[in-house]
Amino acid sequence: MRRVVRTIAAVISACLLLSGCDFDVYKLPLPGGADTGARPMTVTAQFRDVLDLVPNSTVKFNDVTVGKVKDIELEADTAVATLELRRGLELPDNVTAQLRQTSLLGEKFVSLDIPADGGRGRLGDGDVITLAQTGRNPEVEEVLGALSLLLNGGGVGQLKTISTELNEVLKGREGSARSVLRQLRTFMGQLDSHKGDIVTALEALNRLSVTANRHMDDIEAALDELPSAVDSIHEQRGDLVKMLKSLNKLSGVGTRVIRLSKTSTIDALTQLDPVLTQLAKTGDDFANSFHVFLTYPFVDEVVGRDPQVARNLHMGDYTNLSITLDVDLGALPTTLPSLPTGLPTILPTLPTLPTGLPTGLPTLPSIPTTMLPTELPSVNTSLPTALPTLPTGLPTLPRAEPVSWRKPRASYDSRGPTMRQLARAFDPALVSLLVPAMVPGEARR
Repeated sequence: MRRVVRTIAAVISACLLLSGCDFDVYKLPLPGGADTGARPMTVTAQFRDVLDLVPNSTVKFNDVTVGKVKDIELEADTAVATLELRRGLELPDNVTAQLRQTSLLGEKFVSLDIPADGGRGRLGDGDVITLAQTGRNPEVEEVLGALSLLLNGGGVGQLKTISTELNEVLKGREGSARSVLRQLRTFMGQLDSHKGDIVTALEALNRLSVTANRHMDDIEAALDELPSAVDSIHEQRGDLVKMLKSLNKLSGVGTRVIRLSKTSTIDALTQLDPVLTQLAKTGDDFANSFHVFLTYPFVDEVVGRDPQVARNLHMGDYTNLSITLDVDLGALPTTLPSLPTGLPTILPTLPTLPTGLPTGLPTLPSIPTTMLPTELPSVNTSLPTALPTLPTGLPTLPRAEPVSWRKPRASYDSRGPTMRQLARAFDPALVSLLVPAMVPGEARR
């Protein structure tokens, strides 16, 4: 009896001692497990549900054992599993972790996989595999529960009715059904081949919808004004119809004119082509020629581009004019035309010439004999011998006012008088008019 009491007391004491020291049986070292080497690396994986995963469970990569589960803890509502892996294992930093089973009723293990879009970086000691990179496969209990729900209350009993009705509908119409299925397959194939165009059209429609939504206020304002615009068009319907009829008539006339004048228009354009080509070759010279066309040879460069320059011009100023004359002597006529013979024989009485006219005529320059024709045409000798009398009442020319002259001073230096001395000796206006034109600017003082 004492021995039983002592045993019970020892067990109770041990329980109290262990509970006071926060003892956890999962913290006890367990034998077995995968070999991770002398210096393994530690990685933390977060799971929403670890099911019945226990420490020392296997960690596999491509169905090859590469480590084990060292510890499992609960942080808030997330299960955190500490994985111990062999050092030197080349895994990407975005590796995924899935909870799987070795068989239908086998043990759980952690499977590491590379994402379908490829790996990035490299997994290292102390890295964390987040919830977005972890998951688990469905449990056998979950699959059986879903199957039982389908079989019991999912309408499986109605499948026979559905199959029977389909057989009745398709009886005798198997060919039509096959044709519909073939057309549907062709249609789906065409849709798949134009998938890019459909996506592009939907994106364009989306952009159009966004733009329309951005201008919704303008669209609403336009819709509000649309009834009044329709009413205005309805009121002017008669005028619009009349205008369209006139436009139709005008288009008929224009078409007829174009058809009739087609050849002439083409010929005119063909003949105009060389003219326009040569005109285009002139470039800016043709446009610049209009500056001197109406005022040549007294162009702006000569008479001045502004009134101030024009006022500085005086009597006696000159301008240079260069002319290039191209004469083709070979095109000149070789014979002179004959004078008309049917001249009148009776001439009107001429007025009497005034007396006191000069009797001597100026000597004309001699003409080279090489320029005279060798044969002169016959001239009618029955010309009048009496000259007409010139009028005697010629107007009297105005008498020029005498210019006041001053006696020049004799005290000039060897270079001659200055402008001031000339102005004192002669008329200042005459000096200012003549001297600037005769004496260079650097010689005037």
